[in-house]
Amino acid sequence: MSTYFVMIREKTTDTASLAEYGPRASLAAQNHPLKPLAVYGALDQLEGDAIEGAVILQFPDMDKARAWYDSPAYQAAAKFRHAGSKSKAFFIEGI
Repeated sequence: MSTYFVMIREKTTDTASLAEYGPRASLAAQNHPLKPLAVYGALDQLEGDAIEGAVILQFPDMDKARAWYDSPAYQAAAKFRHAGSKSKAFFIEGI
């Protein structure tokens, strides 16, 4: 069953740290079966507190999604996202 990684960036707190995240996250994606569905595209927010952007990545299943997220390469990249922004991230299985 497809699994989706959803990351919501609520606020940038350190632009230098956040600038390090993107290239490192792209490298961490190599050799993982993910499909970007939305990456900071135009946003028409309907409810809730304002956000800066969102990312949605599709994986074939939860095991492959966790393998990417738990990989040393992605965890090294995620440290820069955590240092540079207030964000939320989660996996959700499709139907």
